[in-house]
Amino acid sequence: MRLGQVAAIVELRTKVVSLSTFVLALLYALWAGPGPGGRAGDLVLCLLATLFVDLGTTAFNSFFDWYRGGDRPESNLETDKVLVHEKAPALPALLLGLGLYALAAVLGLVLAVHQGFWIVLAGGLSLVMGFLYSAGPWPLSHSPFGELVAGGFLGSVLFLIVVGVAGASWDAWAVLASLPGACMIAGILAVNNACDREADRSAGRKTLAVLLGSGPGRAYAYFWLASGFLGAGALALAQRLPWTCALVLGLAFLLGLREVLGMARRGFSAASKSANMGAVVRILLSWSLGMAGGLGAALALGL
Repeated sequence: MRLGQVAAIVELRTKVVSLSTFVLALLYALWAGPGPGGRAGDLVLCLLATLFVDLGTTAFNSFFDWYRGGDRPESNLETDKVLVHEKAPALPALLLGLGLYALAAVLGLVLAVHQGFWIVLAGGLSLVMGFLYSAGPWPLSHSPFGELVAGGFLGSVLFLIVVGVAGASWDAWAVLASLPGACMIAGILAVNNACDREADRSAGRKTLAVLLGSGPGRAYAYFWLASGFLGAGALALAQRLPWTCALVLGLAFLLGLREVLGMARRGFSAASKSANMGAVVRILLSWSLGMAGGLGAALALGL
């Protein structure tokens, strides 16, 4: 298997999602305090474990989509689906996922030496849910709960793990601060599922986009993206995020609105999926940079 095929199987370009959550959680821990009281080495281990879990989960998803026949050449137009379009060997994709999960588990055990047993529980649950997302008799990605699971774990759970490793306190406000990011991640998956609606319906999947239909499925995706911006703005107005976040997010919202209008013009289908996924990732980047800029400015100004 070529290196480019390995990169396609783990979808390197999508790792911006977990990296965004990690960086924003660390900045939030610095701003909210007390913290970060964690060791710098622990944060590095946490970052590596996060990437390994994310990469492994995507490798499993690539393998099981191929194994179950969900990705077919006639219905999937994404050229990076190398197991489908290039007939790349599938077994290495499965072994890659297992190897990445094993590395993440080892790093989690090392991290637990300093952080305590809670990191084993949180990390173990993340591994199990990441595997069940695409594997098992009833994959979560085939159900109406895919957006909630992806947003909940790549957004809120990861956010709280990083906050804990950084040494900041967990409280209700930390949980609330994690939710806008969870909404943005759910929005990315909702756009993906809206574009895959016809193929998923033919494959017997019961995603919410399939159950809702074309129009409501698009509205569902817009709902999550809007919630990410509005939720962060509301927390800033409540002074549970710095007011600088609301200021920068206003600019990010205008950039995101342009992308949303582009998606609306293109529609949601297999043919428009590549363009729409690029657009929604740019929306996430705009939102993430707005949040990071707001938190960073507050730290620099001592707000």
